[in-house]
Amino acid sequence: MIRVNFSGVNWRKSSFSDQEGNCVELAEFEGDILVRESDDPSVVVRTSRRKLQAFLDGAKAGEFDDLV
Repeated sequence: MIRVNFSGVNWRKSSFSDQEGNCVELAEFEGDILVRESDDPSVVVRTSRRKLQAFLDGAKAGEFDDLV
C-alpha cells in the first residue's frame, strides 16, 4: 500500500449531508478525484474523472436507488 499525504487537499461535501455532517467527501488531486467518508477520513479512494462521471450518470439514472 502506498501512503500519500492529502493534508493540503480541499475536501468538499454535499449540502445534503446529515445533521452531523457525516457523508462522502470529494476532492481534486493531480487530475484525479479522491473520495472519502468524513467520519473515517483515513480511507481514501482515488479514481479518474471518467469513472466518477460514469458512476454519477448511473446514480442520476436511478441505477443505485435500491441501495439507499
